[in-house]
Amino acid sequence: MSAKTQKAEYKKRFEERIDELKWLYCEIYHNDLQGFAWLRDLMYTYYEERSTELKKLDRTREKDKSWYQSNKLLGMMLYTGAFAKTLKGVQGKLDYLESCGVNYVHLMPLLESPKGRDDGGYAVSDFRRVQPELGTIDDLKELTGEMHKKGISCCMDFVMNHTSEDHAWAKAARAGDPEARKRYYFYDNWDIPGQFEQTMPQVFPTTAPGNFTWLEDCHQAVMTTFYPYQWDLNYENCVVFNDMVGNMLFLANCGIDIIRLDAVPYIWKTLGTNCRNLPQVHTLVRMMRLIGEIVCPGVLLLGEVVMEPAKVVPYFGSVEKPECHMLYNVTTMASTWHTVATKDVRLLKRQIEQVFALPKEYVFLNYLRCHDDIGWGLDYDWLKNLGIDEVAHKKYLNDYLTGRWEGSDARGELYNDDPRLGDARLCGTTASLSGLEAALYEKSGEKTVRAVKRIEMLHAYLLCQSGIPVLYSGDEIGQCNDYTYKEDPDKQADSRYLHRGRFPWKTVKEDVPQKIFKALRKLEKIRASHEIFSMKADPYTFETGNDHVLGICRELDGKKFVSLYNFSEEPQRIDKSILGDRKGFADLITGEKLSCEIGEIDGCGYRWLYRE
Repeated sequence: MSAKTQKAEYKKRFEERIDELKWLYCEIYHNDLQGFAWLRDLMYTYYEERSTELKKLDRTREKDKSWYQSNKLLGMMLYTGAFAKTLKGVQGKLDYLESCGVNYVHLMPLLESPKGRDDGGYAVSDFRRVQPELGTIDDLKELTGEMHKKGISCCMDFVMNHTSEDHAWAKAARAGDPEARKRYYFYDNWDIPGQFEQTMPQVFPTTAPGNFTWLEDCHQAVMTTFYPYQWDLNYENCVVFNDMVGNMLFLANCGIDIIRLDAVPYIWKTLGTNCRNLPQVHTLVRMMRLIGEIVCPGVLLLGEVVMEPAKVVPYFGSVEKPECHMLYNVTTMASTWHTVATKDVRLLKRQIEQVFALPKEYVFLNYLRCHDDIGWGLDYDWLKNLGIDEVAHKKYLNDYLTGRWEGSDARGELYNDDPRLGDARLCGTTASLSGLEAALYEKSGEKTVRAVKRIEMLHAYLLCQSGIPVLYSGDEIGQCNDYTYKEDPDKQADSRYLHRGRFPWKTVKEDVPQKIFKALRKLEKIRASHEIFSMKADPYTFETGNDHVLGICRELDGKKFVSLYNFSEEPQRIDKSILGDRKGFADLITGEKLSCEIGEIDGCGYRWLYRE
């Protein structure tokens, strides 16, 4: 495409969106036309710098705006260092990722961050440099280029709420630069911070109490919502927004297809509020969406909004003015592990129904485990109807999933334990929480079979949901907890490293890992080959006649998919009438036609039934 044609392409995108973008910018930044002119020039600069290959990909995706809503999409999140040591190492393992059926890879935080003062890569000291031990920006570009050749999209975190105290802006602010200080929230005394604290909840009250940190060397307080070494950026300053947009577009030009907006609900602070989910946050995200659609329309925004559905959904925006392309299905993940511990599917059924009731255009990322802990932000108002006390129930969940409860084979560890409130969170891999670690340790064949069945059942349940299923690296082979983090002084205080261990390449071909791998691949291939799993289908839950068994149905163009999931370890009887007329139904796993009514589901078992 000629330079003239490219200029016309950019002009068309720009003119279709410029009025709204300018209006929003002037509204939030008080008609700062100089700042807007700078943003406008910055956008065109990054468009010009975007490679021919990426511009070609943009055009392809513009023609098919729902490209990421296909049932053929399967994701995996991984830590570069743990998975293959370096970015070049990941490039050398692309064949393995292909063999997993993965075509969406989330590279966990890999930008430059200080050692010993870092929350898993979320304290960025330079948005344009990779951690030296992982490689270089050129390595990242080469990796994404090879991924694109194989049809694999790449996701990466964009930590936009804060920087590391080691970032150049923070160092200049600490040294007294007044312009640099305007990028953060600096105060001469505790008066205003004290007023903020009256309405701002604490994110980590036990490990990082308070929302401000006193800097003794410059006698100033700075806002640090998460950790003392992570300084909150002040988005009331348009310089911050413009520069961070530049950093986002830089990553897009490195070949990143999905920009994960980390901690996005926190980015706007107003005195007298809880400083979360404020209207200005949505204005900023909408502007980022418009900017992306102009400069790099093939790039998606993924919002990290770790809250209940009512507060998550607004981040999709509206049909006319969309914000994030995708969001995490956080509450369902927590409800899933609640169900593993209680064997009672009623809360999970209610949670899934809330998600299924949303418009089909809302794309969620579904997962069993991720890099973070499991927080018990469940619907306790509803659970009270079942006679459940919140504090006692959280203690039960943690006792069960750490193996303290008699009869439990789950092996997890607590995170941010607060015995006073009974509000500890939980860490552990899918396999260890499912009982595989205990089974292998005890060399119990019976327990191993049961744990493998549970892992397969949980993934079958994951794959039948609407949205994009995302595996956590290692789950595809049943990777268990890694306790070596306790020997590392930089990690031993953070139990989340329990499930961030090195990928066990030596054990991949062993019997149990292969059993799990092959079972999951079979399910994934079935999902990819049947449109009934696409976001076009109508999903809903149904009563099974048994509170241990979850029922999920999907319908599309006369086709019907009925699935059952037994969260109990014992066989469970179910209502024989759930299929109505069983004629035409076949088992998707075995391919056999259904010859009789279904009256019972094996312990930790599931059924996938389908009728054309």
